[in-house]
Amino acid sequence: MNPMTSTVSPGQERKAPGRPRNAQADEAILDAVLTLLAEGQSTAALSIEAVAARAGVGKATLYRRWPNKEALLIDAVRSMKGPIPELGGTSVRDDLIALVTANRSSRAREFGIVTACLLPDLLRDSELNRMHHTVMEPRRELMREILRRGIADGELRPDLNVELTLLMLGGSSMMQGMFDFRTGVPDKEFPTALVDAVLRGARA
Repeated sequence: MNPMTSTVSPGQERKAPGRPRNAQADEAILDAVLTLLAEGQSTAALSIEAVAARAGVGKATLYRRWPNKEALLIDAVRSMKGPIPELGGTSVRDDLIALVTANRSSRAREFGIVTACLLPDLLRDSELNRMHHTVMEPRRELMREILRRGIADGELRPDLNVELTLLMLGGSSMMQGMFDFRTGVPDKEFPTALVDAVLRGARA
């Protein structure tokens, strides 16, 4: 079985390659994955040969860094999300806006297409879903902490449903990225508009 298409056993994570021999090559590879998906390539049809060709590297470069295609896809998602921001902690509103903004980029439309391509596989493949969860959960937990802090400080309603509020913020942001202008909501200042709309019902 090709090691780049084999499944990952439960509990297994991508083996860290240590200090990358060429960080620029890693970035080119991950960007190639995202570009191919945004162009309409399905994850099932995505091949290591196509990724290597688009990135301008040899297949051996990919084999050294990722044990299988699932791990490569998850690292591409991680790069798409970018680093978790440092928050000021001054107010729930400011921190939520900063977090929603950090989850978006100038390539939001392209990344929205990538997300749409990944969804069928995340629903079908429990292991890929688990790996995706490990990428997304730290961001979700940070948002939970902001909301819980707001409840404790009296900024937010004491009976606020944290998980439902999290779903409203995350789900709306994902839909805006996937469908942008077709949602009827202007993309400009979207994070501020979203947070303010949610907080109208969440404030104490």
